[in-house]
Amino acid sequence: MAETTRILHTTLIPSFLQNPSPPLKTTHFHSQTILRRNPIRCSISTSSDTTKSTTTDHLQIPWGCDVDSLENASALQKWLSESGLPPQKMGIERVDIGERGLVALKNIRKGEKLLFVPSSLFITADSEWSFPEAGEVLKRYNVPDWPLLATYLISEASLMKNSRWSNYISALPRQPYSLLYWTRSELDRYLEASQIRQRAIERINDVTGTYDDLRLKIFSKYPHLFPEEVFNMESFKWSFGILFSRLVRLPSMDGRVALVPWANMLNHSCEVETFLDYDKSSQGVVFTTDRPYQPGEQVFISYGKKSNGELLLSYGFVPGEGTNPRDSVELSLSLRKSDKCYKEKLEALKKYGLSTPQCFRLQITGWPLELMAYAYLAVSPPSMIRQFEEMAAAASNKTSSKKDIRYPEIEEQALQFILDACESSISKYTKFLQASGSMDLDVTSPKQLNRKLFLKQLAVDLCTSEQRILFRSQY
Repeated sequence: MAETTRILHTTLIPSFLQNPSPPLKTTHFHSQTILRRNPIRCSISTSSDTTKSTTTDHLQIPWGCDVDSLENASALQKWLSESGLPPQKMGIERVDIGERGLVALKNIRKGEKLLFVPSSLFITADSEWSFPEAGEVLKRYNVPDWPLLATYLISEASLMKNSRWSNYISALPRQPYSLLYWTRSELDRYLEASQIRQRAIERINDVTGTYDDLRLKIFSKYPHLFPEEVFNMESFKWSFGILFSRLVRLPSMDGRVALVPWANMLNHSCEVETFLDYDKSSQGVVFTTDRPYQPGEQVFISYGKKSNGELLLSYGFVPGEGTNPRDSVELSLSLRKSDKCYKEKLEALKKYGLSTPQCFRLQITGWPLELMAYAYLAVSPPSMIRQFEEMAAAASNKTSSKKDIRYPEIEEQALQFILDACESSISKYTKFLQASGSMDLDVTSPKQLNRKLFLKQLAVDLCTSEQRILFRSQY
């Protein structure tokens, strides 16, 4: 459970060294205690046809537990306590929000520091591997932290009880709530109206590309360290699902990322502003409560200032309508290809890292100055060609140029351009929401039916909140 920043393509798909150092000698590998990995046997269909098998039909990740299970919670708590976690004022219980969460066992004051998870219980890019040779290979290829941690998590999970982290991994969800687990047909069907659909597709492609890159450049060359029956697309989907939903960025450790057992059992509340960080004095991860809690109350942190769509993308939930003050919706604007100055305007946009279409974030409180600048450019006549670059610069958030530009002679046209885009987007949401009540889910298994109903409800909640923002932004 983490404040994950938007993951760029270059972060996930590493540019490995083309000519790495000579292969590691592994003569001492066989002299160590033999550790056996637990393979993953999968039968995966990548087809978007809902009548064919989906990943959820054949997912056989052999570690972890159900998302609402407490079966391994006591073992996790016992292991953490034996490994250096100090006595806690919170315990893991089933909760109404988040299925599992940390609940106050004693009175907790506002302003009180909690957790104090020592750094010896973090999983970071520097953590010791049970198979040291595997970690050394990845570091010799300069694999970035995210794919390195994803591979580490699979490596340790596959060892089951032979890994130091077995009690932690056994308490992780077997299938994280994440859009990584939605099929393409589900994304197309339920999220067609939302820009989050495209973000989800990009993320899935990034994870797939990362795995393919690792397999081609590293795993295939060291099959004794990275056997395909363990390190495959399904296991990477699982590990990246865990990272997206649980990796913490710690500001006081220079933004270092880590998996922090116990701390990542905390759920998110839009009403809470406290977050996890490293406390140098206690040398552990803590958070400071911004409100008091009574025994039995669930204790919350903030996952960051995220929209409902971003929360669904990484964490698999949508807050209640109107409860997220940071909620937003992305509005897509495009130049008209019939525009006589289309080429010149496009060149101006590209100069400042923009494109057509271009998405802008709208909140109930209004739209950004950059969006208005883009609209000015889109409707500006050929006589204003000398202002094209100024407009494009103002539409970009990558420059320090003046944002609040105004062109009274075309302001009404620019406003209408934005309103037309809002109306077009609203109509897509309306079409989906009207059809959602009569959707034929086309499933025979009760388990699959529950899944489809759950996904549809998440989509309805997201689309309702995003449409609401579009309605309000028109006034």
